[in-house]
Amino acid sequence: MFNDHQDYLINNKEFLNNQTTSVLIKIIQSHPNDIITILNLLKINKVVSIFNFLDFYTKKKIVEKLPIKKKIELLNHLSVNDRISFFKNLSKNDLKCLIKYLKKKEDKRNTLVYLGYPKNSVGCLMIPYYIAVQKNWKIQDVLDYIRKKVKNSDIIEIIYIVNEEGKLIDDLKIRDFLLVDPNTKLYDLMDGKYTAALNLTDTEKEAFQLFSLNSNRASFPVIDDKKFLLGIVTIEDIVWSINNSKKNTSNQSYMKISLYQLIKKRAGWLILLFIGEMMTTTVMQQFSGFMEKAIVLALFIPLVVSSGGNSGSQAASLIIQAMALGEVKIKDWWTVMQREIICGFFLGSILGITGFIRVIAWHKINFFNYGPHWILVGLTVFLSLIGVVLWGTFSGSMLPFIIKKFNGDPASSSAPFVATLVDVIGLMIYFSISYILLHGTLL
Repeated sequence: MFNDHQDYLINNKEFLNNQTTSVLIKIIQSHPNDIITILNLLKINKVVSIFNFLDFYTKKKIVEKLPIKKKIELLNHLSVNDRISFFKNLSKNDLKCLIKYLKKKEDKRNTLVYLGYPKNSVGCLMIPYYIAVQKNWKIQDVLDYIRKKVKNSDIIEIIYIVNEEGKLIDDLKIRDFLLVDPNTKLYDLMDGKYTAALNLTDTEKEAFQLFSLNSNRASFPVIDDKKFLLGIVTIEDIVWSINNSKKNTSNQSYMKISLYQLIKKRAGWLILLFIGEMMTTTVMQQFSGFMEKAIVLALFIPLVVSSGGNSGSQAASLIIQAMALGEVKIKDWWTVMQREIICGFFLGSILGITGFIRVIAWHKINFFNYGPHWILVGLTVFLSLIGVVLWGTFSGSMLPFIIKKFNGDPASSSAPFVATLVDVIGLMIYFSISYILLHGTLL
């Protein structure tokens, strides 16, 4: 039947997708030269089902000849076990070419761990594509190569110079030769050594330390013990991996970790934050007389302080993300501070107006009686929200810079510090404005 209607069968998308996996395998076996044509017409779930029943050499042929879009779709829809089963028989060069098509970082990392790369090593985070040229190339040759071969603009920051064997001998920032005569040879620009490199087995923490010492770099080359260039690793992937590892450790090992270790892990931060929050208690004690005279002030403490904490956490998250993506460097702190002060003022004003309207509305419709000086109470909330939100955005945006400057981890340390700072300083702002506006009336 298949041979009698070959052209119809292998080009009829609807017919093919209505067949069972076993029938499709028979069709493929009858038409081995048309396997790519057939798979291109099938839905991805059909392709995956067929792929798992084929022998390794047929699978390899399929992956080599499939269009890029279909290849990416297939590799990302395979189960972990099926993907590992296929990848483990590939050569290192073939593996390097295919691993880049995995979209999820977690899938890529888990695959490499299963294939023998040390867990939390640079090898599991390596991007296996880069620009590698030889020292006798002219500048024009490099530019032509980039235009022809490079599809991902993220890797054009650094040009790596390798010898005939593929060993790394130098690196150059692309800006170093953009204005140079196109006929200049690369060896005329070389200093004979690369800035720094990571080994395949280096840990993510060692990689992060290297990035911290070279804050102007968004990526570093990855080499093996013989200095063969294998790929690059980016600061974005390192930050992601460290944060993900912390989450996984917290989520996965809770039932196995000893009580001593559990207490030890959490006690340090809690003690530090507890000491910080004790300052909040001290501030409230200093202003306790205010609250005795004007109980209404206590009603707005959660509102004002939480608004500052929210704005601070929001600002910290934005800056940490920008740092991870390489958009913001330590040297940009002044620009960031100016932007966040302006943002903080307008955000605080928006919340302040909302709070002021709330006081007026609740008083007018008799939901709550704020007393004869309700207008002053509303103004206190309005101005306090401006001050506290402004402080929150300022501290939230600056703390990641300070922590990173001292080689800390902004992603894990900023949020607790922001919360403590906003609690303490926020209360001082609130009570100070209350005293200024309400002195002689409620106070």
